[in-house]
Amino acid sequence: MRGGRVGAVAVVVVAAGVVSGCQLKDDGDNLVNGKTQFIGKCGSCHTLARANATGVVGPNLDEAWQRAQRDGFRRSTYRGVVHRQIENPARTPQVDPQTGKRGAQMPANLVTGEDAKDVAAYVALVAARPGEDTGRLATIGENNSNKVAQARGGKLDIPTAASGALAYDFGSAKAPPGRITIESKNDASIDHNIAVEGGGIDEKGPVVKNGAVSRIEVSLKPGAYTFYCSVPGHREGGMEGKLTVQ
Repeated sequence: MRGGRVGAVAVVVVAAGVVSGCQLKDDGDNLVNGKTQFIGKCGSCHTLARANATGVVGPNLDEAWQRAQRDGFRRSTYRGVVHRQIENPARTPQVDPQTGKRGAQMPANLVTGEDAKDVAAYVALVAARPGEDTGRLATIGENNSNKVAQARGGKLDIPTAASGALAYDFGSAKAPPGRITIESKNDASIDHNIAVEGGGIDEKGPVVKNGAVSRIEVSLKPGAYTFYCSVPGHREGGMEGKLTVQ
């Protein structure tokens, strides 16, 4: 995703139908693949609680389902709508009827073929459902908030989540005072970078993707800092962590 482009399922506010619990397949759709594709290509712009997606650029899919449910729609309808929107993104951005704000436009061919069907099935299954995914679905997009990156030899590695989700592989980091190089490898096809602020510092690395590395060099004094992704919408979606220097 780049500056305001919706890397996700741009859903109109209609939806849904009865779909059974979080099984791995539904009507031939692969829900594991659907969740994987959603996290990698959609979660950076949309909110969907079950997928730990907190994007703010595109529509909130949980809220979209809740509004549609109040209007009497079923989840099967929601799945069809999501699939159609993936295959044929609106040429003009959607307008949120609650806020009147115009969203960003979703790029074409973001997810195609069976992948698009699987994404639609997963979104329809879990939107606004309480609880958490179980079984194999629970292992996709695992939360790394408790993992701490440790600086070694004047270098601190904080790679992004390989899925392309709005997350780093570490929720926080520690480093000694002094000059340090901070690197963030991004294996996903969605733009990310590494940036650090605090103590008078606000340094941003280059935006990269497809295996490239975003890199900055900073001199840090003892104290608390924040590392984050400066791509619009990513930090707001949760892509940040605490850097402790001591």
